[in-house]
Amino acid sequence: MYAAAVADQLSTPILDAESSNLLQSISSHGGYAYVSMATLAASGDFRAAEAAREMAWEQLHSGPWHSVLPVWRDAYSMACLHVAKFHYRNGELKDALRVLDMGLIMGGMLLRKDLDSAVEIISAKTRENDDRCESFEKSEHNLAPEAEFDKVEVLQFLPAKSLSCKTVVNKSAPSMEAFLREHFLCGSPVIISDCMTHWPARKKWNDMDYLKRVAGDRTVPVEINELRDDICIPDYCFVGGGELRSVNAWFGPAGTVTPLHHDPHHNILAQVVGKKYIRLYPASLCEELYPHGETMLFNSSQVDLDNIDEKEFPKVHDLEFLDCILEEGEMLYIPPKWWHYVRSLTISFSVTYWWSDTGSSAVS
Repeated sequence: MYAAAVADQLSTPILDAESSNLLQSISSHGGYAYVSMATLAASGDFRAAEAAREMAWEQLHSGPWHSVLPVWRDAYSMACLHVAKFHYRNGELKDALRVLDMGLIMGGMLLRKDLDSAVEIISAKTRENDDRCESFEKSEHNLAPEAEFDKVEVLQFLPAKSLSCKTVVNKSAPSMEAFLREHFLCGSPVIISDCMTHWPARKKWNDMDYLKRVAGDRTVPVEINELRDDICIPDYCFVGGGELRSVNAWFGPAGTVTPLHHDPHHNILAQVVGKKYIRLYPASLCEELYPHGETMLFNSSQVDLDNIDEKEFPKVHDLEFLDCILEEGEMLYIPPKWWHYVRSLTISFSVTYWWSDTGSSAVS
């Protein structure tokens, strides 16, 4: 009986160790009712666990996000873990995952490892119990079936003058030295082909059945660690002697648009599934692209490339730019502060890698 009971429990070592201190901190900030409910939840009261989660949720929405006390984010994580434990014990795996994902999205960092561990355990058990599990090689449910590219049709919904100016140069697996000399140091975009054929994601991420199995029950936005093993960090991200800042996956339908903006780091956009149209303006054209004056939006243009108001933004129409259709299996290098507009032409799954150039002068 004891062994079976243990098998039905989610292990939360950090919660077990930090629970007393966290409850004390919450109490010191006036969360007496929460502490009472969380204590009952720890002793086995499901309704109390839900009540505690609701109390923490209300605190997270009591004002601007920056004004929320960090302790309430940790309180929300704690309540999510308590609720997830009940769902897990009752075999309600999807409900447990949804609660844990909300804890990851809205909760603090104190209990992050417990949340990640619980998600990993439940995700694995979900896949074991999934009667739909079949080898992904046999699936015929492709996200983005191959289709012939019709330039005339595509141009109907792209910004004016698309694919009529300079096209981004395309190079097949350039050496690290060539990439450093010809693109990294001089800030010149390039499409890199023939460097993603070994990625498991090239086949797996175009399979709807596979994605449903590993991430179909997850809430977004969330770090889907099950997919991380399907991709590789391009060697080019280590050029310059800096460090990788972030890796993000982007999934969306045809017609998804990222408005014109620029980013502070070196960026490689790897197109895993589908096609994207991308337009690039050099950093030197910042003034002509009318960036927002507000601090939070300084890296975004006021110009809507899909519907340019030439009276309000007269400098934009005659600006030269680079653009391209990024195909499956290709990577685009975007130098820091280059302005870029992105539109998905099909269902699309991409990965972006941001890295700094600290130490680039030593490498050069």
